[in-house]
Amino acid sequence: MNNEWEKFGKDIKDLVDDAINSQDFNQLNKAITNSVNEAVNTLQKGLKTAGDAVNRASFLSYQNKEKQREWERNCQNNQYGQNSLKVPNTDVSPELFKKNTSLKAGGWVLAVCGYTFSAGIGITIMILFLVSFFLGSFPIGIKIALSVLVPLLLGSGIMAWKGSSILSGLKRYRNYIAQLRGRTYCNIKELADKNGKSFRFVAKDLKKMIEKGWFRQGHLDHDNTCLIVSHDTYQEYQNIQKQRIEQIQLETERQNRSKTSEGSRNPEVEKVISEGKEYIRKIRECNQNISEEEITSKISHMEMLIQKIFDRVKEDPDALDDIQKLMEYYLPTTVKLLEAYQQLDSQPVQGENIRSSKTEIEQTLDTLNLAFERLLDSLFEEVAWDVSSDISVLHTMLAQEGLTGNDFK
Repeated sequence: MNNEWEKFGKDIKDLVDDAINSQDFNQLNKAITNSVNEAVNTLQKGLKTAGDAVNRASFLSYQNKEKQREWERNCQNNQYGQNSLKVPNTDVSPELFKKNTSLKAGGWVLAVCGYTFSAGIGITIMILFLVSFFLGSFPIGIKIALSVLVPLLLGSGIMAWKGSSILSGLKRYRNYIAQLRGRTYCNIKELADKNGKSFRFVAKDLKKMIEKGWFRQGHLDHDNTCLIVSHDTYQEYQNIQKQRIEQIQLETERQNRSKTSEGSRNPEVEKVISEGKEYIRKIRECNQNISEEEITSKISHMEMLIQKIFDRVKEDPDALDDIQKLMEYYLPTTVKLLEAYQQLDSQPVQGENIRSSKTEIEQTLDTLNLAFERLLDSLFEEVAWDVSSDISVLHTMLAQEGLTGNDFK
């Protein structure tokens, strides 16, 4: 089996190197698919019961992580294209927002009256100063008038400022609602950029509006980076956070268990796992720099598969030979392919050749994911054989005791 995987790895490495050097990805997926099928067809077919169980558990964990990653991309990524929500594209229910009709009317009254009084009183004060200038003194009557008019001018100015502030706040509030575009949560940075305000200003502004009840079901996330306008969406967010905490706890427990067994692990195994973590880091870094949702999902799945492969070698150091082939051929080649895709994706003009090459690489990732799944499954081949043997022995013992077939009738 090791020889087949080694031949398979060399073939893929050569194919990817040729494609990258020539910048011709047109036949890459077809060639790699043929290579994968040739290698897989020559492998021994073992029972997959145990391997399938592990894969199902891995996929459930992967789904939870993907849900969390989706939220983080929507709320923390600065690119507007990735802030769209996967909710029905319909208008948000009116009950989520307060209409503020009376507040708007009050703002207009304060603004109009404030500016009108300020203008009238300001003109009167100017006239009194001019009269005093021509008289060469301040008569007692003018002094009394000024002592009354100046405070009134200050009060009317405050009235005008308050009214303008209310109207300006209501305008921003309407802009925030319009920029939600039917969504129930949105990145605050998106709102800040579209309103020409700083992130800090908009976050503080939204918090005040929530406290005033303008957003009837309004919340900010724990990091104050997202506006959430629905209790249901906020509950979903809390569930994701809870899952995240549980995953962190599980990961911490796993790391603690791993540390307790470090003394008994082979130094060679440690070295391979350490290098593997670096490859996983590079794959994750490429994933973060790629904006296409479909391919990021494929890369995330690939990252999960590779992590499971390394988890398996921790449990069974005898699988080190297969992991070494992974390190020598598959992972360097995969990273090189992802870096090529990242380079193509970053081009400002996406011409026909670039789009075609990207499509070919995306299809190739499906093939590589299949190969990684096969490799992971093959690592459980001995486990499957053991399970099969145990089941066979159990059936034999039951038959000898007369406890199978029609013996229960």
